[in-house]
Amino acid sequence: MSLSFSFRSLLAIALLQLMGAAVWSQTVAEQMVLGDQFDRVFQADKALRHYLPAQQLDPKNVPLMLRIARQYRHLMTDATNDAEKLRLGGIALDYGKRAAALAPNDSEAQLSPAITYGKMLSLQGSKEQVQASPRIKVAADKALRLDPRNDVAWHVLGRWHQVLANISGLKRTLGGMLYGTLPVTTNEAAVACFDKAIAINPKRLRHYIELGRTYAQMGKNAEARLFLEKGLAMPNLEHDDRELKHRGREALALLP
Repeated sequence: MSLSFSFRSLLAIALLQLMGAAVWSQTVAEQMVLGDQFDRVFQADKALRHYLPAQQLDPKNVPLMLRIARQYRHLMTDATNDAEKLRLGGIALDYGKRAAALAPNDSEAQLSPAITYGKMLSLQGSKEQVQASPRIKVAADKALRLDPRNDVAWHVLGRWHQVLANISGLKRTLGGMLYGTLPVTTNEAAVACFDKAIAINPKRLRHYIELGRTYAQMGKNAEARLFLEKGLAMPNLEHDDRELKHRGREALALLP
Protein backbone atom coordinates (compact mmCIF):
# COMPACT_ATOMS: atom_id res chain seq x y z
CA MET A 1 0.00 0.00 0.00
CA SER A 2 2.76 2.41 0.92
CA LEU A 3 4.67 1.49 -2.23
CA SER A 4 1.61 2.16 -4.34
CA PHE A 5 1.06 5.47 -2.61
CA SER A 6 4.71 6.38 -3.04
CA PHE A 7 4.59 5.51 -6.75
CA ARG A 8 1.44 7.60 -7.27
CA SER A 9 3.07 10.49 -5.43
CA LEU A 10 6.18 10.32 -7.55
CA LEU A 11 4.09 10.09 -10.69
CA ALA A 12 2.07 13.12 -9.65
CA ILE A 13 5.24 15.10 -8.92
CA ALA A 14 6.71 14.12 -12.29
CA LEU A 15 3.53 15.21 -14.09
CA LEU A 16 3.53 18.52 -12.26
CA GLN A 17 7.15 19.08 -13.21
CA LEU A 18 6.39 18.32 -16.86
CA MET A 19 3.42 20.67 -16.80
CA GLY A 20 5.52 23.34 -15.13
CA ALA A 21 8.25 22.94 -17.74
CA ALA A 22 5.68 23.24 -20.53
CA VAL A 23 4.21 26.41 -19.03
CA TRP A 24 7.71 27.80 -18.44
CA SER A 25 8.76 27.11 -22.05
CA GLN A 26 5.55 28.52 -23.40
CA THR A 27 5.96 31.67 -21.35
CA VAL A 28 9.47 32.23 -22.67
CA ALA A 29 8.32 31.58 -26.24
CA GLU A 30 5.33 33.89 -25.88
CA GLN A 31 7.48 36.66 -24.42
CA MET A 32 9.90 36.31 -27.32
CA VAL A 33 7.07 36.55 -29.84
CA LEU A 34 5.77 39.69 -28.15
CA GLY A 35 9.25 41.18 -28.00
CA ASP A 36 9.84 40.37 -31.67
CA GLN A 37 6.81 42.46 -32.60
CA PHE A 38 8.46 45.53 -31.08
CA ASP A 39 11.90 44.57 -32.40
CA ARG A 40 10.53 44.65 -35.95
CA VAL A 41 9.40 48.27 -35.53
CA PHE A 42 12.58 49.32 -33.68
CA GLN A 43 10.96 49.96 -30.31
CA ALA A 44 13.83 48.62 -28.26
CA ASP A 45 12.59 49.70 -24.84
CA LYS A 46 9.28 47.90 -25.37
CA ALA A 47 10.96 44.82 -26.80
CA LEU A 48 13.15 44.60 -23.70
CA ARG A 49 10.06 44.58 -21.47
CA HIS A 50 9.40 41.12 -22.88
CA TYR A 51 12.91 39.86 -23.60
CA LEU A 52 14.39 40.61 -20.18
CA PRO A 53 11.74 38.74 -18.12
CA ALA A 54 12.01 35.82 -20.56
CA GLN A 55 15.77 35.80 -20.11
CA GLN A 56 15.33 35.57 -16.35
CA LEU A 57 13.32 32.40 -16.90
CA ASP A 58 15.74 30.96 -19.45
CA PRO A 59 19.16 32.53 -18.77
CA LYS A 60 21.02 30.34 -21.30
CA ASN A 61 18.73 31.00 -24.25
CA VAL A 62 21.21 32.19 -26.89
CA PRO A 63 18.72 33.55 -29.48
CA LEU A 64 17.11 35.55 -26.69
CA MET A 65 20.44 36.94 -25.51
CA LEU A 66 21.27 38.01 -29.07
CA ARG A 67 17.94 39.81 -29.29
CA ILE A 68 18.66 41.62 -26.03
CA ALA A 69 22.14 42.63 -27.20
CA ARG A 70 20.59 44.04 -30.39
CA GLN A 71 18.08 46.12 -28.44
CA TYR A 72 20.80 47.68 -26.33
CA ARG A 73 22.75 48.51 -29.50
CA HIS A 74 19.63 50.21 -30.84
CA LEU A 75 19.27 52.18 -27.61
CA MET A 76 22.95 53.05 -27.88
CA THR A 77 22.39 54.55 -31.33
CA ASP A 78 19.45 56.59 -30.04
CA ALA A 79 21.22 57.87 -26.90
CA THR A 80 22.11 61.57 -26.90
CA ASN A 81 25.46 61.55 -25.07
CA ASP A 82 28.61 59.50 -25.33
CA ALA A 83 28.63 58.31 -21.73
CA GLU A 84 25.16 56.81 -22.10
CA LYS A 85 26.08 55.29 -25.45
CA LEU A 86 29.07 53.57 -23.86
CA ARG A 87 26.99 52.36 -20.92
CA LEU A 88 24.40 50.80 -23.22
CA GLY A 89 27.13 49.40 -25.44
CA GLY A 90 28.69 47.75 -22.41
CA ILE A 91 25.42 45.99 -21.61
CA ALA A 92 25.05 44.84 -25.21
CA LEU A 93 28.63 43.59 -25.19
CA ASP A 94 28.04 41.59 -22.01
CA TYR A 95 25.03 39.80 -23.49
CA GLY A 96 26.88 39.19 -26.74
CA LYS A 97 29.91 37.73 -24.99
CA ARG A 98 27.77 35.41 -22.93
CA ALA A 99 25.92 34.24 -26.03
CA ALA A 100 29.22 33.63 -27.84
CA ALA A 101 30.53 31.58 -24.91
CA LEU A 102 27.38 29.47 -24.81
CA ALA A 103 27.22 28.90 -28.58
CA PRO A 104 30.76 28.49 -29.96
CA ASN A 105 29.41 27.06 -33.23
CA ASP A 106 26.79 29.73 -33.87
CA SER A 107 27.87 32.35 -36.41
CA GLU A 108 25.48 35.04 -35.17
CA ALA A 109 26.53 34.50 -31.56
CA GLN A 110 30.21 34.81 -32.43
CA LEU A 111 29.56 37.99 -34.40
CA SER A 112 27.48 39.81 -31.78
CA PRO A 113 30.41 41.08 -29.66
CA ALA A 114 32.24 42.27 -32.79
CA ILE A 115 29.25 44.35 -33.87
CA THR A 116 29.10 46.00 -30.46
CA TYR A 117 32.86 46.59 -30.31
CA GLY A 118 32.58 48.29 -33.69
CA LYS A 119 29.77 50.59 -32.55
CA MET A 120 31.71 51.58 -29.44
CA LEU A 121 35.01 52.15 -31.22
CA SER A 122 34.60 55.82 -32.16
CA LEU A 123 33.60 56.68 -28.57
CA GLN A 124 36.65 55.14 -26.95
CA GLY A 125 40.20 56.23 -26.34
CA SER A 126 43.22 54.99 -28.27
CA LYS A 127 44.02 52.25 -25.77
CA GLU A 128 40.53 50.74 -25.93
CA GLN A 129 40.50 51.02 -29.71
CA VAL A 130 43.78 49.16 -30.05
CA GLN A 131 42.57 46.46 -27.66
CA ALA A 132 39.25 46.06 -29.48
CA SER A 133 40.77 45.76 -32.96
CA PRO A 134 41.99 42.13 -32.75
CA ARG A 135 38.81 41.09 -30.95
CA ILE A 136 36.69 42.36 -33.83
CA LYS A 137 38.85 40.56 -36.39
CA VAL A 138 38.89 37.25 -34.49
CA ALA A 139 35.12 37.31 -33.98
CA ALA A 140 34.33 38.22 -37.60
CA ASP A 141 36.71 35.55 -38.92
CA LYS A 142 35.14 32.90 -36.70
CA ALA A 143 31.62 33.94 -37.70
CA LEU A 144 32.59 33.56 -41.36
CA ARG A 145 34.19 30.17 -40.83
CA LEU A 146 30.92 29.02 -39.32
CA ASP A 147 28.79 30.67 -42.02
CA PRO A 148 30.56 32.05 -45.11
CA ARG A 149 27.24 33.59 -46.23
CA ASN A 150 26.86 35.81 -43.18
CA ASP A 151 26.74 39.15 -44.98
CA VAL A 152 26.87 41.16 -41.75
CA ALA A 153 30.10 39.39 -40.81
CA TRP A 154 31.59 40.36 -44.18
CA HIS A 155 30.44 43.93 -43.51
CA VAL A 156 32.05 43.99 -40.06
CA LEU A 157 35.28 42.63 -41.53
CA GLY A 158 35.10 45.24 -44.28
CA ARG A 159 34.75 48.02 -41.72
CA TRP A 160 37.72 46.59 -39.83
CA HIS A 161 39.90 46.81 -42.94
CA GLN A 162 38.47 50.22 -43.87
CA VAL A 163 39.21 51.82 -40.49
CA LEU A 164 42.70 50.39 -40.14
CA ALA A 165 43.65 51.26 -43.72
CA ASN A 166 42.87 54.92 -42.99
CA ILE A 167 45.05 55.26 -39.86
CA SER A 168 47.95 57.63 -40.41
CA GLY A 169 51.51 56.43 -40.04
CA LEU A 170 52.10 58.69 -37.04
CA LYS A 171 49.01 57.49 -35.19
CA ARG A 172 49.87 53.88 -35.99
CA THR A 173 53.41 54.35 -34.66
CA LEU A 174 52.29 56.11 -31.48
CA GLY A 175 49.55 53.57 -30.90
CA GLY A 176 52.00 50.73 -31.34
CA MET A 177 54.48 52.28 -28.91
CA LEU A 178 51.89 52.83 -26.21
CA TYR A 179 49.36 50.03 -26.53
CA GLY A 180 50.46 47.35 -28.96
CA THR A 181 50.92 46.80 -32.68
CA LEU A 182 48.07 47.74 -34.98
CA PRO A 183 47.58 45.43 -37.99
CA VAL A 184 48.40 46.77 -41.44
CA THR A 185 45.75 46.31 -44.11
CA THR A 186 44.37 47.97 -47.24
CA ASN A 187 41.27 49.61 -48.63
CA GLU A 188 41.30 46.95 -51.34
CA ALA A 189 40.69 44.31 -48.66
CA ALA A 190 37.74 46.34 -47.40
CA VAL A 191 36.31 46.61 -50.93
CA ALA A 192 36.52 42.85 -51.36
CA CYS A 193 34.58 42.31 -48.11
CA PHE A 194 31.84 44.78 -49.00
CA ASP A 195 31.55 43.28 -52.48
CA LYS A 196 30.96 39.87 -50.89
CA ALA A 197 28.39 41.33 -48.51
CA ILE A 198 26.49 42.88 -51.41
CA ALA A 199 26.61 39.66 -53.41
CA ILE A 200 25.08 37.77 -50.48
CA ASN A 201 22.50 40.39 -49.48
CA PRO A 202 21.99 43.23 -51.97
CA LYS A 203 19.10 44.69 -49.95
CA ARG A 204 21.20 46.15 -47.14
CA LEU A 205 22.04 49.79 -47.84
CA ARG A 206 24.88 49.75 -45.30
CA HIS A 207 27.00 47.62 -47.65
CA TYR A 208 26.75 50.17 -50.48
CA ILE A 209 27.38 53.21 -48.29
CA GLU A 210 30.47 51.75 -46.66
CA LEU A 211 31.76 50.55 -50.01
CA GLY A 212 31.28 54.08 -51.32
CA ARG A 213 33.09 55.54 -48.31
CA THR A 214 35.97 53.13 -48.89
CA TYR A 215 36.29 54.19 -52.53
CA ALA A 216 36.30 57.81 -51.31
CA GLN A 217 39.26 56.98 -49.04
CA MET A 218 41.01 55.54 -52.08
CA GLY A 219 40.43 58.68 -54.14
CA LYS A 220 38.18 56.79 -56.57
CA ASN A 221 35.53 59.46 -56.69
CA ALA A 222 33.37 58.09 -59.50
CA GLU A 223 33.02 54.71 -57.80
CA ALA A 224 32.45 56.39 -54.44
CA ARG A 225 29.64 58.54 -55.83
CA LEU A 226 28.03 55.57 -57.56
CA PHE A 227 27.77 53.42 -54.44
CA LEU A 228 26.98 56.25 -52.04
CA GLU A 229 24.09 57.41 -54.20
CA LYS A 230 22.84 53.86 -54.59
CA GLY A 231 22.81 53.32 -50.83
CA LEU A 232 21.17 56.68 -50.18
CA ALA A 233 18.40 55.90 -52.67
CA MET A 234 17.45 52.66 -50.92
CA PRO A 235 14.62 52.53 -48.35
CA ASN A 236 15.37 52.45 -44.63
CA LEU A 237 14.79 48.87 -43.52
CA GLU A 238 17.00 48.55 -40.43
CA HIS A 239 17.37 50.54 -37.25
CA ASP A 240 20.72 52.16 -38.08
CA ASP A 241 19.89 52.99 -41.70
CA ARG A 242 19.11 56.62 -40.91
CA GLU A 243 22.47 57.10 -39.19
CA LEU A 244 24.25 55.33 -42.05
CA LYS A 245 22.60 57.58 -44.60
CA HIS A 246 23.78 60.61 -42.63
CA ARG A 247 27.32 59.22 -42.84
CA GLY A 248 26.83 58.61 -46.55
CA ARG A 249 25.60 62.13 -47.23
CA GLU A 250 28.62 63.56 -45.40
CA ALA A 251 30.97 61.48 -47.53
CA LEU A 252 29.13 62.45 -50.71
CA ALA A 253 29.36 66.15 -49.86
CA LEU A 254 33.15 65.88 -49.57
CA LEU A 255 33.60 64.45 -53.05
CA PRO A 256 34.96 66.91 -55.65
